[in-house]
Amino acid sequence: MHRPAPVKKIGMVSLGCPKALVDSERILTTLRSEGYEIAADYDSADAVIVNTCGFLDSAKAESLEAIGEAVAANGRVIVTGCMGNDVERIREIHPRVLAVTGPQAFDEVVAAVHETAPPAHDPYVDLVPPEGIRLTPRHYAYLKISEGCNHHCSFCIIPSLRGRLRSRKPHHILHEATRLVEAGCQELLVISQDTSAYGVDLKHETFNWKGRELRAHITDLAEALGELDVWVRLHYIYPYPHVDQLIPLMADGLVLPYLDIPFQHASPSVLKAMRRPAHQERTLERIECWRREVPDLALRSTMIVGFPGETDDDFEQLLEWLREARLDRVGCFRYENVEGAASNNLDGHVPEEVKKERWNRLMELQRDISRDKLASRVGTTTDIIIDSVGEDGVAIGRSWAEAPEIDGVIHVEDADELEPGDLLTAEITGSDDYDLHVGPPL
Repeated sequence: MHRPAPVKKIGMVSLGCPKALVDSERILTTLRSEGYEIAADYDSADAVIVNTCGFLDSAKAESLEAIGEAVAANGRVIVTGCMGNDVERIREIHPRVLAVTGPQAFDEVVAAVHETAPPAHDPYVDLVPPEGIRLTPRHYAYLKISEGCNHHCSFCIIPSLRGRLRSRKPHHILHEATRLVEAGCQELLVISQDTSAYGVDLKHETFNWKGRELRAHITDLAEALGELDVWVRLHYIYPYPHVDQLIPLMADGLVLPYLDIPFQHASPSVLKAMRRPAHQERTLERIECWRREVPDLALRSTMIVGFPGETDDDFEQLLEWLREARLDRVGCFRYENVEGAASNNLDGHVPEEVKKERWNRLMELQRDISRDKLASRVGTTTDIIIDSVGEDGVAIGRSWAEAPEIDGVIHVEDADELEPGDLLTAEITGSDDYDLHVGPPL
């Protein structure tokens, strides 16, 4: 017989003006629609929201008193409202509060409730699973940590389309990641427009996550994600100096030894015309240092050929850089104008036939590099996650070095008993230009 999941109850203390009362109503309406009930007292509440007022000193005092009463009576308190802007004062007086948000931060309040008292999921009644509707297979998921970008690369219109960088709070990201893992996700692919810049707009503020202090910073976030004991893969990493701090996390096994860095080019003059961010001048030295610390590090990137003003010498610099860098995976685009991009107005646009010739030469070089690097993995043993199993009994999988959809794959033979999401250890028995092959699983 089906038994309904226990319902979580949320208490609300609403102070201040009618506008604050409306905010409280909106929060409770959202929570009620998710299946929560409204608690009539502190004892029956799984968490308590205190919507504060901060207009007058007397109102602030009343708010602090209300917070203290809720902490003493219940202990699981989320603070929001006008006084929520004074985070330091609230935490100084009431360090046990679970979260503090400012006025009209509805999504943040609801996320804090989810973290403190996760909504009970009833598979017989709920129309949406706790991890949300996803278009990826059950065993991996993309985890967006920010939106927008602060850079103004001359060929890109992302800032005008999506605005400036807006980072999600780290505890909200970790709450989503936890839900995904609990739902069976075994690989988290961290994405954004500029993953390395995560938290810059939040001034790397510190937040509380399960009783620990956590900075809104990519290194802190990556470490916390790694503690969920699943594969964590980082995409769209610009090579800022602090990226070096991610390498020890890879050496310790918390994060996959894989970096997706959009270098775009190697010629200083082309990079300048592109208005590329970050420190590109010593990338070869840094790549060498990264590989010394993590020999298995897989590096992928994208390049643009035929950018306005790119000369034959510029292109040769790019080829020579690739020969030295020996990246594991490289995608390449032929430059084209995008409506609204500043690069449209640059001098020296490259003829299409020259772009095509340069693209072919770069991809031929990278194919040779890829073939050699994959051949060196033959005879080694690696962990593989299975993405699909064909009717012919051959499975398609990936290791730490292959991201879904964009990199090569590993073909696993005699895999009739495997299913998507299975993890296995196998010896690499063969390779070609872009893919690996293994015999029967060990």
